[in-house]
Order: sequence, then C-alpha cells, then structure tokens
Amino acid sequence: MIHSPPISLPLLLLLFLFALLILLVEVRVLTYAYRKVGVHPRYAFAVMLLSLFGSGVDIPLFAMVSGSPARASTPTVVALNVGGALIPILVSLYLLVRTGMYGRMLIGTAIVAAVVHSLARLVPGVGIAVPMLVPPIVAAGVALLLAFRRAPPVAYVAGSMGTLIGADLLNLGQIARLGAPVVSIGGAGTFDGVFLTGILAGLLA
Repeated sequence: MIHSPPISLPLLLLLFLFALLILLVEVRVLTYAYRKVGVHPRYAFAVMLLSLFGSGVDIPLFAMVSGSPARASTPTVVALNVGGALIPILVSLYLLVRTGMYGRMLIGTAIVAAVVHSLARLVPGVGIAVPMLVPPIVAAGVALLLAFRRAPPVAYVAGSMGTLIGADLLNLGQIARLGAPVVSIGGAGTFDGVFLTGILAGLLA
C-alpha cells in the first residue's frame, strides 16, 4: 500500500496566505466599486459587508394565498432579502437623492427591468435565473447613453433595481403559484444577479 505524504505545515500556510490574498483583493475591488458609483468611502466597506452577510437574512413582509391546488390552504410568505434587496434599495435611494438624476435613473431602471423580465426563467428549487452578464452590460450601456460622465451611479441604480423589478417583482405571482412556503425578494437565485449587476454595471460605466 502506498501512502501519500501528509500536507506539510508550510504548504498549508502558503495556501492560507493565498486564500487571504484573494479575499483581500476581492474586498478592495468591491469597496472600490461602491466608491466609484458614489457611496462615500467611509460607508463603502460597511455596505459591502451588509450586502454579503445580509444575503442569508429574510424579512417577512406579507402572506399571499398560493395558486397551487396541493397547497391551496397554505399561504406563501413573501419576504425581503437584506443583502439582495434591502441594501441595494437603500443604496439606490441614497444615490438618487445625492445625484438628483431622477429621470435618467427611472428610464434606465425601466429599460433594464424590461430586458431582464424578457430573459428571466423560473427554475424550481432555485428561483429566478437570469443570464449573468446581460443585465450589467445593458445597465452600463444605458447609463453611458443617459449620463455619460456621470454614468456609474445611474448604472448601479438601473442595474440593481432593474434586475430586482424585472426578475422578482414582475414574476412574484408566478413564483407564488409554485406553492413555496416562502418567497424571498432578492434572495436565492436573484441575489447574485442584483449584487453582481450593480457592482459590474458601475465598474463598466
């Protein structure tokens, strides 16, 4: 019998340092992205952490009767995901008030929402699936056309809010008909779309 040698302590230390380096790079990139779209540097790191850790927290909003015959008497609880919905909404409101670009952000959000809604697909057990790169590219392109030099905040709001509206809110009734006990707005499959779209759109713009 051949025994493979155990992993040495220096190798474990090297792997740990490598993983730590990747984490630090990602944190710096995400923090820079929030600063680029207009979030004050003092709050950028906190917003990033709340978005990531808040992805596992859902706030119940209301209950709606399921359309599934098997669960007709069991209501579906509609919840708001902290990381995938609440934080992007608060950041978008902050950027909206700070920049005053109400019309541009509204138009951008409507365009992205329409595109995302046309591409969104319901995946049982996962949620709403949307092609990952399409929303940020559309949001960045629309923001550049609408705002040009002030495109990053418009791209973030249009990308994150457009994805949230087009993927979740406009499909809320369809999701509820599955008879799931809990429907999380901005959670599960939508979190990646909202979070990544807002970040990538801001960086691309």
